Amino acid sequence: MASVFTRIIKGELPGRIVYSDEHTVALLTIAPIRPGHTLVVPRVEIDRWTDLPDDVQAGVWATAATVGRAIARAYQPQRVAVMVAGLEVPHAHVHLLPIENESQLDFALADPSPDPADLDAAAARIRAALS
Repeated sequence: MASVFTRIIKGELPGRIVYSDEHTVALLTIAPIRPGHTLVVPRVEIDRWTDLPDDVQAGVWATAATVGRAIARAYQPQRVAVMVAGLEVPHAHVHLLPIENESQLDFALADPSPDPADLDAAAARIRAALS
């Protein structure tokens, strides 16, 4: 069965995609830890990031850098943090989070039901920074 990310990429499920290229997609998470919390997902469905082929790894990290710079422009945080955990969806992905301090890197802080308008605004803000 296809992962939720594959289904979003294929357009079977809605998603707030902020960036897309032939190898990767960047989209907002539905449970953000911080406003602007974005996921970078390879189009190829592989569970563990350590199993991604080198060319896919390169694409994921290039996209993470591009989108991370946009998040930095959009939110002006102290840092744009990167986390790779991968327990919540069996499809490799990288979390990008605008943070002010390391204590904000905690999945316990995730909002399980964010306001859709806030997610739309965050997506628009990142897309604008990518332009």
